[in-house]
Amino acid sequence: MAQVSLRNVCKIFPGNALVVDKVNLGIENKEFMVLVGPSGCGKSTTLRMIAGLEEITSGDIYIGDQLVNDVPAKDRNIAMVFQNYALYPHMTVFENMSFGLRLRRIPKKEILERVTEAAEILGIKRLLNRRPKELSGGERQRVAVGRAIVRKPMVFLFDEPLSNLDAKMRVQMRTEIHKLHLKLQTTIIYVTHDQVEAMTMGNRIAVMKDGLIQQVADPITVYDHPKNKFVAGFIGSPPMNFMRGALIKKEGRVYFDEGKIMVKIVDEMRLKLEPYLGKEVFFGIRSEDIYDKLFVTQAPPENVINARCEVYEPMGPEVYLYLNTGKHSFIARVGAHDQTEVNQNMDLVLDMSKAHFFDPDTEETIC
Repeated sequence: MAQVSLRNVCKIFPGNALVVDKVNLGIENKEFMVLVGPSGCGKSTTLRMIAGLEEITSGDIYIGDQLVNDVPAKDRNIAMVFQNYALYPHMTVFENMSFGLRLRRIPKKEILERVTEAAEILGIKRLLNRRPKELSGGERQRVAVGRAIVRKPMVFLFDEPLSNLDAKMRVQMRTEIHKLHLKLQTTIIYVTHDQVEAMTMGNRIAVMKDGLIQQVADPITVYDHPKNKFVAGFIGSPPMNFMRGALIKKEGRVYFDEGKIMVKIVDEMRLKLEPYLGKEVFFGIRSEDIYDKLFVTQAPPENVINARCEVYEPMGPEVYLYLNTGKHSFIARVGAHDQTEVNQNMDLVLDMSKAHFFDPDTEETIC
């Protein structure tokens, strides 16, 4: 079994720089776990500690049932795919893929079988006699993945493997790695700063910030029920819109008052928000939950706001509208049929059943 368990794992670099802070994380056998977060959040350092390439400062790491704190990287039965491919330029694809097996003195017949099988899985069998300089970026990445596959490890580790590829190739390789996981049925831990990769690839995602894990859950749960304002703003493209304003009570109803706009709170959220009446909170709403009133029938008047369009950004099947209330800027994602013009004022409908509210001090989710 290839479970991986991190228990109170810390990493402090020289100068007392705390990079990873008491990380507790369990990765199940055959799970695809994604560590996602901004640059410098500690995700790659965490991966390198699992691999044995970085010494931990404190805590314990288990692979399967074995404590591996003091086990050398070569004996951990893991395989790592790096961001820069790390291929030997003077070797052919076959030699690159078989190099680790030759070091372990695997019989030549078995090496040939393993490399051929991996090459067939990845669609690079025709490239086995080429050298890395003769390959495209996507082909080099497949070779790097193939080199990991032939080792038949308990755990695959991927450290931002797609960041050097162009946009089209990244989409293609995302699909290939996902299909590879389904085929091999092994444990994968994948590090990325790209939240789209995290959402589309992982069974679960662990969102990190400043060396701390903010939330661990399946992608849809993280998207729909973020634990705090950071997670809400980091996961999603475009990011969630935020406004700061007060909660007020008027004629027996509760409203969010931004200063320029005021919208009614749905009854399901009132109970959790009542302790914040008369106080400021962060209000969040995703771009797809904002609609042009012209295309909405029976829009509740208390959920309609007016804003000026500053930028009109066509994206093909949809349009991003960059809007301003006079106090806050936000983005609406509407259908391509919307013909709003720049500097035009427009009425928008907010789906308040999809709204999020965050504590102004802790930034934790209220509801």
